[in-house]
Amino acid sequence: MPAPLVLLSARLLDPATGTFLPETALAAADGKITALGDDREIRALADAATTVIDLKGAVVTPGLTDGHLHPVSGAELTHGLDLSGCTDLDGVRAALAGEVAALTPGAWLHGWGLDPNVFGDRPVEAAALAPVLDGVPALLQLFDAHSMLASPRALELAGVDGPRAFDQAAEVVCDAACELVERAAPQPTREERRARLAAALRAMAAAGLTGGHAMDANGDSLAFYEELDAAGDLPLRLRVAPWCQPGTDADGVRALIARQGTGGRLWRTAGVKLFMDGTIDNGTAWLERPDCHGESTHAFWPDPAVYTRIVGQLHAAGVPTATHAIGDAAVRHVLDAVEQARRADRNGVRHRIEHIETVPDDTLRRFAELGVLASMQPTHCCDFTRADHTDNWSRRLGEERAARAWRCRDLTDAGATVVLGSDWPIAPYPPLGVMAGARHRRPTRDLDQPPHGPEQALTALEALRGMTVHAAHAAGEEDRAGRLAPGYRADLTVLADDPLTTAATDLPDLPVLLTVLDGRPTHRDPRV
Repeated sequence: MPAPLVLLSARLLDPATGTFLPETALAAADGKITALGDDREIRALADAATTVIDLKGAVVTPGLTDGHLHPVSGAELTHGLDLSGCTDLDGVRAALAGEVAALTPGAWLHGWGLDPNVFGDRPVEAAALAPVLDGVPALLQLFDAHSMLASPRALELAGVDGPRAFDQAAEVVCDAACELVERAAPQPTREERRARLAAALRAMAAAGLTGGHAMDANGDSLAFYEELDAAGDLPLRLRVAPWCQPGTDADGVRALIARQGTGGRLWRTAGVKLFMDGTIDNGTAWLERPDCHGESTHAFWPDPAVYTRIVGQLHAAGVPTATHAIGDAAVRHVLDAVEQARRADRNGVRHRIEHIETVPDDTLRRFAELGVLASMQPTHCCDFTRADHTDNWSRRLGEERAARAWRCRDLTDAGATVVLGSDWPIAPYPPLGVMAGARHRRPTRDLDQPPHGPEQALTALEALRGMTVHAAHAAGEEDRAGRLAPGYRADLTVLADDPLTTAATDLPDLPVLLTVLDGRPTHRDPRV
């Protein structure tokens, strides 16, 4: 049978070995790679209906997969004024002033990506922006998406006139507090939200992504994925992990187990996302010793033993877990919980820890021993911390723990499988930027600045594996994804040159010429 897609004159890069395959062309049908060979052999598989693309020596890799992102909430949070490029208070004030000048009377100002480091030694509070925001209802999301600043006018419209108490800790307190104000702001329609999501996913495909591990299933997420998939408009293959929050009872756990495997052609529910702590920057991580403000001393779960019990129940049911654990105490508790679950049931479920921003030496080997995957976002280290430790994250931790930032190299050397992702909208999603950050560990806004912990850098091949081979392994799909071989998925990323020999600082600018999902181009540069 003729192949619907044929790629010719390609350099086929094998991320398992870091070498090019001897073949120069491939054919795809029914969403899979059906044949590899030379140009003459593969061209013979085409007919008049085949899409034949001469790649002229471009490099083909297995489709790049983001190991941790939030597509729906990201599409919503990144609507409005982008403050992520502001490096000081004057820059933030200038950006806000420009936006205020363009607002219609009474309109709300929405901003996102605000870096707490712009406040320097001042408290992170809206008062520093008061001259610009006087009388303007404004909501400014901090970069970690777990914190928000509201202007006095926004608080007034929301009826917030003093402190409030909440039942939960860590970022859910912020979610509850933020929700009080967000409810008072004008809300987009469902159609607008779906359109924003579709646009964000198309942009991800254009950046070279063919897949992502979506770490939430909140709100309309699953309905949006289903609708886009049914319409043929879903340009990424998504693996979705719904949340399990404190207070989830036995019926809730059973419901999470029952949802596993549901989905559509290009998306499915797989795994469960849990939180063990919040973030270091806002004092809600769980550390073995308090930070410099005496904060970050508690787990997100009021009773961590309940978390351990639920992980054991999910493990016994064959459900993989992905736990947000940033602080050293949080990471240690997750490892202990997995170890306890594995002692009770020796099944092959693969659990993950997300973020792992600072950990002591004695935890490193346990990842490989327990088969726990290390899901990491090195661009957070690049853009939100500094080599001299004058940033908010490092100051809170102190020199000893700040020196253990994002230990990608040490975890790799200890035998852990390191999966790379962006955590978008916390950091930009382009995968070449994620891989570059894992290699250079420098601020992406100023690559002339020194790297933070250069000894923790990954090699070019390790970074590529983190978004191909290791992403497939994390999903339990190494038998059908992450390689260029007959029978494997035709999810492909085509680059203008070899990502392994392109300098790390140049990698984000390497053109993405073609992105193929399930054998169908989702992005095609005019040059091919």
